[in-house]
Amino acid sequence: MHHDLHISNDASTVAANAARYVAQQARAAVADHGRFTFAVSGGHTPWAMFAELRNEDMPWASAELFQVDERIAPDGDPDRNLTHLRESIGDTPAGVHPMPVTDPDLQAAASAYATVLPHRFDLVHLGLGPDGHTASLIPGDPVLEITDALVAMTQPYQGHRRMTLTYPALARADQLLWLVTGADKHDALARLLAGDESVPAGRVLATRSLIMADEAAS
Repeated sequence: MHHDLHISNDASTVAANAARYVAQQARAAVADHGRFTFAVSGGHTPWAMFAELRNEDMPWASAELFQVDERIAPDGDPDRNLTHLRESIGDTPAGVHPMPVTDPDLQAAASAYATVLPHRFDLVHLGLGPDGHTASLIPGDPVLEITDALVAMTQPYQGHRRMTLTYPALARADQLLWLVTGADKHDALARLLAGDESVPAGRVLATRSLIMADEAAS
């Protein structure tokens, strides 16, 4: 698929520009159909983006936030994306839909989370790993081949199993926003831009895609 590319000097500028873009998308969505559905991933740059977003003209009360992926860990654990998301958005009135990763039956929990997802996402934020993974769609994991479920469980990766949106769920995005920072992402970003489907990120499809990267990654 085609990706628009916007390059900034450094990660902090990427975060600020991304916050401005998200707020614009949110206002447009609320004006058009009354709410803003936004699926978010973890990572230092997106957490910085959310902190910046608190300074933007953001219609928080009409925003619904969903998780792209989450580590299997206790509530409040620093490895949880949700822990950092809540810290970043503070007491804003956004609706947050956490992935139920503390449920004893994780397969059933993944199926249950699929039922709360919107038919379309106004915006989905994705990151990019040095190995080309995005969300928790990890090289070599059977989750890459799942086409009949919107949410699924991965094998252990970097110390945790994860719950993740699958390719069919990401395809519900009207707009993707990739935040890619750091020199260790250079090769993966080049492969994503080239449409290399040998890396998981290269298989993501959506209506539109914008990549915001820093100079080190690009």
